[in-house]
Amino acid sequence: MTQDIKTHLSELMRAALASVAPDQAGTAIVLERPKQASHGDFACNLAMQLARAMKRNPRELAQLLLSEIPASPFVEKTEIAGAGFINFHLRSNAKLEVVRAILAQGETFGRSTLGGKKKVQIEFVSANPTGPLHVGHGRGAAYGASLSSLMAYAGWDVTREYYVNDAGRQMDILALSGWLRYLEQLGETVPFPPNAYQGDYVREMAREMTIAHGKKFLHSAAAVLEGTPGLPDAQRGDDEAKQQRESHLDALIANAKQLLGVDWSYVHSHVLNEQLEDCRNDLEEFGVHFDVWFSEKSLFDTGLVERCVARLEAAGHVYVQNSAKWFRSTDFGDEKDRVVQRDNGLYTYFASDIAYHLNKYERGFERIINIWGADHHGYIPRVKGSLTALGLDPDVLDVALVQFAVLYRNGQKASMSTRSGEFVTLRTLRDDVGNDACRFFYVLRKSDQHLDFDLDLAKSQTNENPVFYIQYAHARVCSVLAQWDGDEAAMAGADLSRLDSPYELALAAKLGEFPEVIEAAARDLAPHLVAFYLKDLAAAFHSYYNAERMLVDDAALKDARVALALAVRQVIRNGLGILGVSCPQSM
Repeated sequence: MTQDIKTHLSELMRAALASVAPDQAGTAIVLERPKQASHGDFACNLAMQLARAMKRNPRELAQLLLSEIPASPFVEKTEIAGAGFINFHLRSNAKLEVVRAILAQGETFGRSTLGGKKKVQIEFVSANPTGPLHVGHGRGAAYGASLSSLMAYAGWDVTREYYVNDAGRQMDILALSGWLRYLEQLGETVPFPPNAYQGDYVREMAREMTIAHGKKFLHSAAAVLEGTPGLPDAQRGDDEAKQQRESHLDALIANAKQLLGVDWSYVHSHVLNEQLEDCRNDLEEFGVHFDVWFSEKSLFDTGLVERCVARLEAAGHVYVQNSAKWFRSTDFGDEKDRVVQRDNGLYTYFASDIAYHLNKYERGFERIINIWGADHHGYIPRVKGSLTALGLDPDVLDVALVQFAVLYRNGQKASMSTRSGEFVTLRTLRDDVGNDACRFFYVLRKSDQHLDFDLDLAKSQTNENPVFYIQYAHARVCSVLAQWDGDEAAMAGADLSRLDSPYELALAAKLGEFPEVIEAAARDLAPHLVAFYLKDLAAAFHSYYNAERMLVDDAALKDARVALALAVRQVIRNGLGILGVSCPQSM
């Protein structure tokens, strides 16, 4: 009904515009909710929009428009405020009709046609499958899942996608790490590289290889180390020392591939499959589901990376320098040109990323949303530049940046380095505070804002804990309904005119905002707006619950209040459903 009311008010303003300024009939009618309730239920700035074109004082224009607004059974009064706003004050019956709309529409209340069923692909998480997901990845997962649900709710045809980095050096490092731990378990100890993957999960993968294959992959430590450059002192952190460590690691990988031969593929596949399955299970348990798990390796297997670079080269956007092929990224706003094919013939990660985005366009998505860590900000212009160079519309791609969340435990910041193995896993966090707190707290701030995850607050059962506060409002409604034990379906016919207290009208007004919040949040890629709204709705309900008795003796009034409570319950369910948070019936 709220959307109908806004449409109705827009039609009233459109009629006034046709009378006052027929030559400006195409001007957009914008209606917003004033920040202060005393300023009415909706405000329109049409007079200020017209002032410059008509060379008139906006307050004078507002007065002319006001005099031409047709009478309405839903409007109690109109007034001019400020520099020329026209404020609408609605009658109580208009405010309360939203309750009836919610009861009639149920779980579809708030759904929108904003997206027009356009195909949108949302790619998120896409963490290298080189170790368990940590609490930093969790924020991207929660944000991506909530955004996907939000956009589907607002009318888009959403595909949720995870890009699996199953090609390249990082997976080689993980395979080497697992194989070295395997050798260690069989008595052949190779000094473990400090820049390999250190966690216990690597030892577990090695143990599985030992159980399944015994000594099949065993080679001597001497053979593994043959020809590898020495490691610098562990205390050295200068660039030269870092390069020496990387060269040592590359030499170990090359030796492992030569010694294992075809068995290298097994070791590589084993560690990839183990980590990918662990990641998949972790996300599923977190309530995060993907429609597509897209393999980076498939881009090479199908030849798309090679064809993509050739296409850029044919268009004059690639040049050769020092036997390497460079993309003219500076022509498209990047700070420097980028290598797409090294002098050894191997393609760079950037080349495969260009091919991946080309693939997204070729699959027919009308909108593409990448969710990246905030440290990838500089990557945006080169990717968009490559799309332009390929003759594609770069505006189809949106990039939402997500700051990693920082977990504080007992006042200590937890390390999250996957390579060192010193990290707090997402699974550990979920076990500690629960899925609901994780999902809600992760989206409680705008995605590109820093987030300190307050572990103690997330576990508390107090009004300061926002997810508890919202769930408690839902549980309170359920408690009232259990005591009432009436026919919920019959409440669609309740006499809502009995709801006349300021608490009831304020609560109805807040319920009416939900469809607007959905559309605003979807436009801005901002599921945190839904979280904020639910906090405000819960606050309005708790205030009402504490001020008024719901199950009164007056049967008509009781039914009206139960109907209002049912509407609150439904909207909380709809909102928390978008955020992936449960709605307990008791707490």
